[in-house]
Parts: sequence; structure tokens; C-alpha cells
Amino acid sequence: MLIELRLRNVAVIDTVSLPLTEGLNVLTGETGAGKSLIVGALGMLLGERAASDRVRAGTERATVEGVFDVRRGDTIGTVHGVDPVPLRAILDARGIESDDELLVLKREIGANGRSRAWINGSTVTASVLAEIGALLVSVHGQHDSRQLLEPEHQRDILDAFAGADTAKRRVAHAYAHRTALAAREHELSARREDATRRADYLRFVVREIDNARPVPGEDDALDVEIRRLSHAGELRTLAAQASEAISGDEDAALGRLGIVRRALSQLVRVDPATARWQGAFDSAVYALDELSRELDGYADAIDADPGRLRHLESRREVLYDLTRKHGATLADVLVTWQRAREELELVDGGTLDLVAIRAARAAADDTLTDAAADLTRRRSAAATQLAVAVASLLPELGMPDGRFEVAIASLDHIGEGGAESVAFLAALNAGSEVRPLGRIASGGELSRVMLALSTVLARLQQVPTLVFDEVDAGIGGTIAWQVGALMRRVAGHHQVLAISHLAQIAARAHHHIVVRKGAVGTVTTADTSVVTDESRVLEIARMLGGDADREVSRAHARELLERGRVDDTLAPTVRPRRAVTQRRGKPV
Repeated sequence: MLIELRLRNVAVIDTVSLPLTEGLNVLTGETGAGKSLIVGALGMLLGERAASDRVRAGTERATVEGVFDVRRGDTIGTVHGVDPVPLRAILDARGIESDDELLVLKREIGANGRSRAWINGSTVTASVLAEIGALLVSVHGQHDSRQLLEPEHQRDILDAFAGADTAKRRVAHAYAHRTALAAREHELSARREDATRRADYLRFVVREIDNARPVPGEDDALDVEIRRLSHAGELRTLAAQASEAISGDEDAALGRLGIVRRALSQLVRVDPATARWQGAFDSAVYALDELSRELDGYADAIDADPGRLRHLESRREVLYDLTRKHGATLADVLVTWQRAREELELVDGGTLDLVAIRAARAAADDTLTDAAADLTRRRSAAATQLAVAVASLLPELGMPDGRFEVAIASLDHIGEGGAESVAFLAALNAGSEVRPLGRIASGGELSRVMLALSTVLARLQQVPTLVFDEVDAGIGGTIAWQVGALMRRVAGHHQVLAISHLAQIAARAHHHIVVRKGAVGTVTTADTSVVTDESRVLEIARMLGGDADREVSRAHARELLERGRVDDTLAPTVRPRRAVTQRRGKPV
């Protein structure tokens, strides 16, 4: 169970340490005092999304820390601890050190929007924090009442009561597998039908490209050779002229370089340092000589071949025709050829593939049918039990003539959620017909039905701590007193934290905490305090709407508190356990 919640720099909260005990813990305070901030901070600690606007103005980061007693069996009195088996397995798998008593969760949110989390000093992700938090705390809020009107949420509640989570996952997995196979079958069948309609054209494409046997880049090579053959005479003349200018006679370039050779020889005799220029000159002479020979060879190789030119031009026309019909480039033409072959394979061999896929889909249909039938059996068996369990609580919640039913209707086909829809029906007043909740329940009635469902589910849950966030909205008077009694009864098996505006519920608490908003200088801040004895009397009097300074108001509050102690199943004095601030040398 949660034994301490610490907040620092969360919105208007500077520093708050919230000690909690077993049994029913109630958090009260004026509207806007900061109760919702504390619940929101608890949500962040349990892995919910953390926004930078939660950081107190003028500070760099907000911190939320929770200390949990995770001992199995009776922790302090009658509240059971979390089952250590899945908890220990998850911690071990994540490399998180743990012992058999305390677990410390911590979340830090920076003003820059970055978030960090730790468990027992080991850094973890928000998803791991949520995974662990789900084993420790279950939060029920006003939004749950609104969700209660949604058919899918009603089905989820029935599945939770039936313990059918594994069966539901089997159905979802089987449905996804069957849907994927059906989509694949439909796609292959459609492609095969399309290929069959286009078979003659596809065969023509393959045959035409096969006959041409194009090679990527072949068209560019053809252009180069055709250009050379088309200008053979001109190219031969130009090469011969260049060669003649280099080495033709004494007036050619090589002949005239003799002047340079003689000048360099004289320079060396006078200044030996110029000898290095001789190497550069020799290289130039050799290069010109080599160029002259290559030009001669090029001119000799150039040969006008009209037959070859006609053949190349004809080949180019064939390739051009292919690119005009089947792709911008020869590479695109070959892609078209490959795709046409693949489509033809669908015509010629696709039947076998379709037969295999249809057989797999038929097997998947059987698996889905079996999984859905198992889920249906579980839901059907649990529906009556859930209806009886909830209906038995309605009189305690101020609806003595209330009836509650769980209706299951078969769907036309099996879906991701199974083969049936689930609807919660109720008649909450004498003489009323049973109708869907959304058509008969007021806000207050809906909150009480949600509380009854939460109470029934809490009996089955291993989660040690339940949080009820203003689920008492829309009720008051005697009904509020009955709601408080039910919460106190749930607290005999779970630690309960209730955020409430109602004195009738607060008077039932084993542990009462008040949130107050004040100011430190010019800065607004919120703080909490545990109220007992006379301070609790004053808070109950305030909640009753009277003047807490008047004796009549305080007397009314004392009477309410005295009534709240009746049938107390817990020890009359329960002390919060102080949490450690150091674990195995690791600051938390």
C-alpha cells in the first residue's frame, strides 16, 4: 500500500509530504485548494503523461515520490499487500533491486518538458513506471462515470469481473491474424483477376522485350558509336592534322622544341641549378610524342562503315520504341518486363497460392471461432454474477428498489472484441423499466452505480490501493452517508484514498488529511495536514456548511464523527509508517 506521497514544486505546491495509512484515507479541502493537483501528481507517479506546466513557476523541476509497503499478507492491520510474484518478476527483469518491504517510485518533470523516473534508485522509462504502478494503485475518477455509458467500457468491466483478459487477448490476436490473411487473400485474388484480364497484353510485353534483349546503358553506348561513324571523315582529318602539327616536319612542334633543348643546355653550363628544368622539358617532349602516335592510331582506326552505321541506327530505333512504350529508360523497360512476368505467374501459378492462403484463413476462422466461443462462455457465466453483485449494493447506496442487469447480444460477425455486445441495464427507481444506463441514470445515480461496480471489482483485484477521485459528485445527505459506509467497507480489504467534498464521507475516514491554499509572501502555495480530534471536528463542521466557530456546528460535526466510528473494523489508532530516504546507498 502507499504509505507516503511526497510532492515538490508541483503547480502551486512547494513541498508536501502526505502520510497515508491502512483503511479509508480521505482528502478534503476548499474548492481549488489543490486536491486535484495531488491526484494528478499521483497519476504522473504511476506513469501518466507529464506536462511541463505542472512545474511550479520559477523552479526548474517538479518531483513526485511515492513509498509503497509491498509486504505480502497483512501489512499493518487488515490491508493486503501487492502479490510479490509478478512484481518481483518485473523488477528482476528490469534489473531493479528490491527487498520484501518497501518500493520507492520517483518521477521528475523538468520545466523544459523532459521527464525522468526511478524505482528504488534505478532509472526506468515511463512505461515501466506505469507497468509497476498498475500493480500498486487503481484510480477511479469522475471520468469513469462518463465512460460507464460507453458499450466498450461496459464490456471491459464485464471481462475484468470474469477474469477474461487472457481469453480476450486470444480473440484479438486470432482476429488480427484472420483479418491479415483475408486481406492477403483479397489482394492476391484481385491481382490475379486483373492479371487474367490483361494476360494477352502482358504476354505481348514480355515477348517484345525478350526479343529485343535490352541492356541498361546500351542506348547511350549506341549514341556514342553512331556519332563517331556519322563523322568518320571529319574525325580522321582532324586527328591527322593534329598529329602533323606535332611531328610532321621541322616546323612542327617537336622540331621547334630543338631550340628549347639547346637553350637549356647552355643554361646548365652556366648555372647548374637550372638542370632540374631539363626533366620537365623531357616529360613534355615524351608526352607530345605519345600524343602524336595516339592521334595517328586513332586516324587509322576511323573507318566509314555505312553498313555498321545502318545496323546501329536500326538497333537504336528498336530501343527507342521500347522506351516509348514501356518506360522512360531501358532500366524502366526492364522493370516493366519483370512486373509483367510476375503478373503472368499469378495467372499461371497463382491458384496454388490462393488455395494455400484460403486453407490458412479457414484454419484462422476456426481458431477465432473457438477463442470467441470461450470468451462468450466466460462472459455469459459472469454476467449474472456481476448483475447480482452490483444489485446487492444498490440499496446501500440509496436505491432500495434498484435493479441492475448485464445484457449480452450476439453480433452478426466476430470482431476484435468477440462475438457479442455488452450493455448495462438498470431500473434505479420503483416502478421503472429496465433501460440502458444512459437513458435512466442522473449524474448522482451514475456515480453510485460506478461506485458499486468499482466495489465489486475491488474484491477481485490484487491491487492494494484504490483511489476514488470525487466519485461522490451529485449526491448528498443520507445517500452520502451510505456511500461513505461502502467505501469504509471496501477499506477493510484495500487501502482506500478518497477525495471528497462531503462531510458524511469524511466522517467515515480512518485517516483524514486536509489541503489548504495560502500565500507565502506574494506567492500562492498549497499545503496539507493530518487532522485529528478538535481540528478534525472543525474541518467536518466547515464541510457541513455551518460556522465552525459556533458550538452547534461543532456539536453536529462531533455527532457525525461518532456515528462514523460505529462498526469500525480497524484498530482505533493507526499510525503512518515513516518512509526511509536512503536505500542501499542510493539516494531516492
